Amino acid sequence: MWHRILGLLILAGSLTLGGLWIDYRAFQETSLALPQDGLVYTLPSGGNAWSLGRDLVAYGVLRRPLYLRLLAWERAAAVHLKAGEYRIPPGTTPPRLLDLLTSGRVIQHPITLVEGWTFAQVRQALAAAEWAQRILEGLTPAEIMARLGRPGTPPEGRFLPDTYRFPRGVTDLDILGRALQAMDRFLATAWAGRAAELPLETPDQALILASIVEKESGLTAERPQIAGVFLRRLRLGMRLQTDPTVIYGLGDAFDGNLRRADLSQDTPYNTYVHGGLPPTPIALPGRAAIRAVLHPASGAALYFVARGDGGHAFSATLEAHNQAVRKYQLNGGSK
Repeated sequence: MWHRILGLLILAGSLTLGGLWIDYRAFQETSLALPQDGLVYTLPSGGNAWSLGRDLVAYGVLRRPLYLRLLAWERAAAVHLKAGEYRIPPGTTPPRLLDLLTSGRVIQHPITLVEGWTFAQVRQALAAAEWAQRILEGLTPAEIMARLGRPGTPPEGRFLPDTYRFPRGVTDLDILGRALQAMDRFLATAWAGRAAELPLETPDQALILASIVEKESGLTAERPQIAGVFLRRLRLGMRLQTDPTVIYGLGDAFDGNLRRADLSQDTPYNTYVHGGLPPTPIALPGRAAIRAVLHPASGAALYFVARGDGGHAFSATLEAHNQAVRKYQLNGGSK
């Protein structure tokens, strides 16, 4: 009698264990109940398979947290989960989930620094990046550059325009640091390969002129011509007479309408009043503007005027320039 009962108990136990094993294997092959667009999940520092299972149950995407913990133990993943923000795509199975959370492939948030932006606009973009820690808020530009290890360097134009990607929790200082280093590297390489006999003595001067070229034209193909005009003017000792520098010097006083009286305002950036280059860049120059300054188009043009279609008409003499101004003056201004 007892032998039969024991046998039945063993059989029942075997069937139960077999059923659990089949259920456990099915669990591994079944996708999590994720939303249609997946799930963004943040594994906190110190998070483990237990907290992960608890969280996913709370999100309604997991029904058997014990199986997940067992799977993590079986795969030795429990001690290798990496904190961070992850995007879990639809169709993810428990093994793939653990692969993701042990890979460290966290979400990379993009931030774009745009050609022609001022440093003030860069700071606005940093403030709008909710995924970044703001530790520079309230600091002056000089204090920020000191934090970046560049005390005494003006921040204007020092950050390479590009799209950068960072994980959640990065600081705004880290973002600026990467863009600063990217500009340093690009400018150094471009300066080393510059054309011969340019009237520029330092990479900083190239950066300043490139920022002016950046603001003068949005047409990449035209920038070497505009750079050529300014470099010839520098070589001849002519004033650059470029409106963007005047506008930059006016600062908050500029209301969007540049007046003739503004051209005589004595600011350090007024290239109608002062010869040579302004003291700092006036915006972020992109790669194309920097290359244009260091490899300008050849020619004799000393003047250009906006045609009104986004491009410019170039002239070698003041007489020809005045004719172009009369032709296009309703659509643009002269340089």
